[in-house]
Amino acid sequence: MKEFTNKPDELKTAASAIALNAGRPPERYAAYIGLDVHKDTIAVAIAWLGRSEPESQGEIANKPKTIGKLIRRLSKDVDGGVLLFCYEAGPCGYGLYRQILASGHDCQIVAPSLIPRKPGERIKTDKRDALKLSRHLRAGDLTAVWVPDEEQEAIRDLTRARDDMKGQERKARQQLNAFVLRHGHAWPSNKTRWTQTHYNWLESIRFEQAQLQIVLQAYIDAVKAATQRVAEMMDQMMQALPHWSLGPIVDSLVALRGIDKIAAMVLLAELGDISRFASPKQLMAYLGLVPSEHSSGGRRRQGAITLTGNGHARRMLVESAWSYRFQARQTMHLKRKAKNASAEAKAIAWRAQTRLCGRYRTLTQAGKNTKLVCVAIARELVGFIWDIVRHEMPRLPAQANG
Repeated sequence: MKEFTNKPDELKTAASAIALNAGRPPERYAAYIGLDVHKDTIAVAIAWLGRSEPESQGEIANKPKTIGKLIRRLSKDVDGGVLLFCYEAGPCGYGLYRQILASGHDCQIVAPSLIPRKPGERIKTDKRDALKLSRHLRAGDLTAVWVPDEEQEAIRDLTRARDDMKGQERKARQQLNAFVLRHGHAWPSNKTRWTQTHYNWLESIRFEQAQLQIVLQAYIDAVKAATQRVAEMMDQMMQALPHWSLGPIVDSLVALRGIDKIAAMVLLAELGDISRFASPKQLMAYLGLVPSEHSSGGRRRQGAITLTGNGHARRMLVESAWSYRFQARQTMHLKRKAKNASAEAKAIAWRAQTRLCGRYRTLTQAGKNTKLVCVAIARELVGFIWDIVRHEMPRLPAQANG
């Protein structure tokens, strides 16, 4: 790896240097480190305070021991000053981020889609990416993503594992249905599938060829195994819920129509403390539920939703929004599932029902496509979720509030 170059003259004047961007406070970091992280290697670049071009420092192995050596060496070069590191969000997770914070320095994980790019750039290498990151980090042009703590990440992975198992179950069921239909067997459309009666019918099918009988049983076993894995993941989620710091918020969110404990856990696991958003509009934009826009001069064009941000949470919100196509009412089911919710959460949930059910009816009567209407309802549902979390977060213990 290339030797690190110390900049004593620049470091002496950096203590009183003012940020290049107008209105920003004096710099608090001794240098800015861009990391282009891959499975095996990390390309490193340093941007010192001032206007000098960033310097490439070559590549290191992506191993905790090597990373620790890099951090100590850089810290020595800046006489113990605080360094700011950054790297792009990606498949390598948060281990590097946590190691840097534990060493006493700061780190940001930045959104790749929001990194400034020049239209004419046609060359992309690890070295150039690291240099670009360090340059934009020093200029304050990067957008940091929210990083969950270890508990939050564990719950999020649990809910995503359940979602993956559910996808495998849907795929296995589709394959079984396609197989029996292909050979002239069809379950009546007006009867419920995947009940014991349905399984008994599937297992009663007989083929003249022994190979087809083996295939049928293999498909049936695959469906049952996938269903069992989904049930096990759901059981694990319910076991983890009482011990989760955000668990009490789940009891309040289920007061909303269309949101059960699974949906509430998915939303909170993906988004964390929703009250960190200053307004519902920020949360709606974060979830990609706001219309895209392309306007110039007096011409204004809006299109479909932006689809940016967290897709897991967005999909769960759209699924929940379908419940508001019915009339607003307080059913026994809604009362039972909201029994542990606070009075404020119940009041907000009822306001949500009256607003969103009426909104759905108004939009559909105006001739709007029902799928577009459902997305619009999901966008407004976000506001009521934000309101409930904002009321409930102060009730949590101090460690849960962070």
